[in-house]
Amino acid sequence: MGKDGGLCWRYAVILWVDHMSLLGNIIWLIFGGFLSGVGYILGGISTCLTIIGLPFGLETIKIGIATFTPFGREIKKDPAADTALVQILNIVWIVVFGWAIALNHLIWGAILAITIIGLPFAKQHFKLMVLALFPFGRSFE
Repeated sequence: MGKDGGLCWRYAVILWVDHMSLLGNIIWLIFGGFLSGVGYILGGISTCLTIIGLPFGLETIKIGIATFTPFGREIKKDPAADTALVQILNIVWIVVFGWAIALNHLIWGAILAITIIGLPFAKQHFKLMVLALFPFGRSFE
């Protein structure tokens, strides 16, 4: 196989992965992702009404936006993720909000992992579970 054949194959794989991510995101949105994302965003907005809740509300909104389209995206650690303030905010987050959100994603991921068809959706729940545990210092790209 020549150089052009290998290049065409690589582009075909990339296009296939993009189409599968699009299809996965559409199915995700129809079967609960849209309502979950809206719930996170509304909860984040209500948390932002207090000054103390502002950073936690913004992170909840970030999780809500990530919940809309999890397929084809990954969690990236920010350079400032290891600072003391970020660690303190993550600890407060886990104690107050994070454990319940992560438990929710863990349970739904375990339920979806029972069937072969549910495995890709379970993987997205496990990905969102990590973001739900440690949202400060992480982004979803």
